[in-house]
Amino acid sequence: MSFPQRLIDGYGAFAAGRLRSEQDRYRELAEHGQTPEIMVIGCCDSRVSPEVIFDARPGELFVVRNVANLVPPFETGGTYHGVSAALEFGVGALRVKHIVVLGHAHCGGVKAFAEESAPLSPGDFIGRWMSLMAPAAEKVGPRGTLSREEYLERMEKASVVNTLDNLMTFPRLRKLIERGAVSLHGAYFGVAKGELSVLDKTTGQFLPARPRE
Repeated sequence: MSFPQRLIDGYGAFAAGRLRSEQDRYRELAEHGQTPEIMVIGCCDSRVSPEVIFDARPGELFVVRNVANLVPPFETGGTYHGVSAALEFGVGALRVKHIVVLGHAHCGGVKAFAEESAPLSPGDFIGRWMSLMAPAAEKVGPRGTLSREEYLERMEKASVVNTLDNLMTFPRLRKLIERGAVSLHGAYFGVAKGELSVLDKTTGQFLPARPRE
């Protein structure tokens, strides 16, 4: 199969439009490197692109995406640590000042965990990865009288909070946070209406984002 024509056509539109208007920006980034102040940990869901949601310019966001926007607790065993490596680079090399965990509605990973879906492959990579949500699920508790949609939304938001807790297990990052050099933030994107809410650290509630007038 050939390279997707849709991507080639999309690049053509980019090259004729945004690239021309931001050529100096790209040239500067190439010559001097990237210096983003914000790191976003988001889901790989195709409907939830941080660069699109936050209308970011090239070089503004350092983005890490995986199934259900998760971060494993700090540990040095095992072999591969893709999320931890990205976090290490963002904090240690780029010296980001803000880390945003961006959750979203209709998350397939959260749904798979909540409904105990059957593995999609012998490796059950999704199932093993989503087991990181277990602490969040315990805090949410049983579904009870909640509708399916309400329960999944609570799980999605609880997972954001759990990921923020896991970030605090990284020793170097924790020290930077305690010194005020780095701030952690939680956010939630409602896909259907495109609504963004931000975690209020005092109340633990997700409140509507209010852009400046």
